[in-house]
Amino acid sequence: MTTKQLVQKEDLFTLKSVTNPVLSPDGTEAVFIVTQIDKDENAYHAHLHHLDIASGTSVQWTYGKERVSQPQWSPDGRSVAFLSTRSEKNQLYAMQAAGGEARRLTDYETGVNSFLWSPCGTKIWLTSTLEDGKTFTDETEKDDKKLPEALRVTTMKYKADGVGFVKTDRHSQIGCLDLGSKEITAFTDEPFHHSLEAVSPDGKKLVIGVNRKEDKDFDFSQPLLLVDIDTKEETVLIDEQGYFGGAAFSPDGRYIAFGGSDRTFENATHGELYVYDCDNGTTQKLTEALDAPLGDAVVADHQQGPNPPEAVWTEGNYLYFQVSVMGDVRLYFADLDGSLYPASPEGEHVYDYDVAKDGTFALAAITDPVNPGELYKLDIATGEKTAMTSFNETYINDTVLVQPEAIQFDGANGFTVHGWLMKPATFKDGTEYPLVVNIHGGPHAMYGNSFFHEMQVLAAQGWGVLYINPRGSHGYSQGFVDAVRGDYGGGDYKDIMDALDHVLAENDWIDTDRLGVTGGSYGGFMTNWIVGHTDRFQAAVTQRSISNWVSFFGVSDIGYYFSDWQIKADMTDVDTLWQHSPLKYAENVKTPLLILHSENDLRCPIEQAEQLYITLKSQHKDTEFVRFPESDHNLSRTGKPNLRITRLDEITGWFEKYLK
Repeated sequence: MTTKQLVQKEDLFTLKSVTNPVLSPDGTEAVFIVTQIDKDENAYHAHLHHLDIASGTSVQWTYGKERVSQPQWSPDGRSVAFLSTRSEKNQLYAMQAAGGEARRLTDYETGVNSFLWSPCGTKIWLTSTLEDGKTFTDETEKDDKKLPEALRVTTMKYKADGVGFVKTDRHSQIGCLDLGSKEITAFTDEPFHHSLEAVSPDGKKLVIGVNRKEDKDFDFSQPLLLVDIDTKEETVLIDEQGYFGGAAFSPDGRYIAFGGSDRTFENATHGELYVYDCDNGTTQKLTEALDAPLGDAVVADHQQGPNPPEAVWTEGNYLYFQVSVMGDVRLYFADLDGSLYPASPEGEHVYDYDVAKDGTFALAAITDPVNPGELYKLDIATGEKTAMTSFNETYINDTVLVQPEAIQFDGANGFTVHGWLMKPATFKDGTEYPLVVNIHGGPHAMYGNSFFHEMQVLAAQGWGVLYINPRGSHGYSQGFVDAVRGDYGGGDYKDIMDALDHVLAENDWIDTDRLGVTGGSYGGFMTNWIVGHTDRFQAAVTQRSISNWVSFFGVSDIGYYFSDWQIKADMTDVDTLWQHSPLKYAENVKTPLLILHSENDLRCPIEQAEQLYITLKSQHKDTEFVRFPESDHNLSRTGKPNLRITRLDEITGWFEKYLK
């Protein structure tokens, strides 16, 4: 009998992420993507796989040092197109379903951002980011002796995390590629970003997104337009402040579904599913009666590049889509008459999916806390689930994985607070163990019934783990997610501390003298806030955090509006910004604090960590500071693999030091 191993940090190199299931037009086949980290290359490699639905057998189709994304079947089901980085830039490739080598369809200097097949199967619509005045096939002259140039900034949205400085003379444009001649014809050329949303079943119309407003600093909209391909006549589907996208035509071409959220509660507003009727120009909100958000709000660290559709139409004009609710991400069904109900079980996270045209089954990528994720055939009528892949089966069988216990209690202001408690992987009755509280970012995201490598690592160290969804989290009511705005450090802090009290009262195995706390982004803010307001914790690790809302306003890529949306104050109200800043309370900190931060983080810039570290150090507090080079805000999820391991080493090392 083989002894199971405890979860290791290096398991990141063993785990495989299974995503992007796309069914063939007749529903008998599918393609999907498997991503794995190459330790030697210190890189992520993602390859295309093929699945026979009847037999459940799968075959790898692509190999090498590449990342494949966005696979799509041709309308006749004979070939599959996809994007690949095998030639460095993302380019468009296609391969025959019957076999053979993939052939490259594009060789554009700026690569391809997205694409959609035309229903005729002889053309592909695509987008690429072009310099204004340039065509898809133009090349920029290389000048190795080019001197550095000054950057003139005239807008507030001039940088973005993971991107760097935004080039204002480049915009995403739409073109149409003829597969026979390989000639590309520009469809748009205005100096605005264009998104390619959908192609009508008859191939005569496009849904595109474009914002033609000149001053975009305080404009948060992307109008969706229905455009006649021949005449370029435009019909506005929606034009209001907020996010709207993911459009899809019904099979008969009459309706267009799309997702979106307005700015009623700024970025805390629930996402909704809309349907536009092309015959009468009316729009209905299908999910209006559902007090939970459309889409996937889960934060975790394993899945790489899931790309679920906003909604999938089936015959009879029925719709399937994701909803985040009570820690689950479930597949939901809706019809145009107002029927609305879940179509997948509780207790799991559907993170990617497709649905057969006849609506009989879904091919879903599903995970739960002790399953890293596989593809399943989900019978819509019965709810029966059949595993179609087993990429992580050996890992599951050979590894001690801890099943979290759901907790729920009545919090302040009438809110019910929900979360999970993990026992140590080596738990034995009668023994006391440390407990680490782990706080998610966002704050408008949620922990869920999903595999989370970091949580399992903490449990494998011999510690309990408490993680909850405090007010501000998605997956609950609109009132719950909105309750944090203007109250950072108030009710949200109380929810976390009440959760701690709740589990301490019910679990005598938790050693109250060995408590730790950690979190990233908003969770880093809350970690900073906690150690400035209580000394109940013996150790803390703050990650990519906010410490000073006053400076955050001007240095973050989103600071000038996020501060107003979340703290409800800007630089005309510095007192309020400072009141909610953990840095103000630095003198109260007694807990040893490790500060982790990425040097290229533009969302929560590293100066936030620098201010906190120097302030604490000047006051002779117990603190250390670890900087991660060549890393942005997403280090823990998509960062350089070796640095992801280093990060976990730092977290566990700090808690090991202080929670012995």
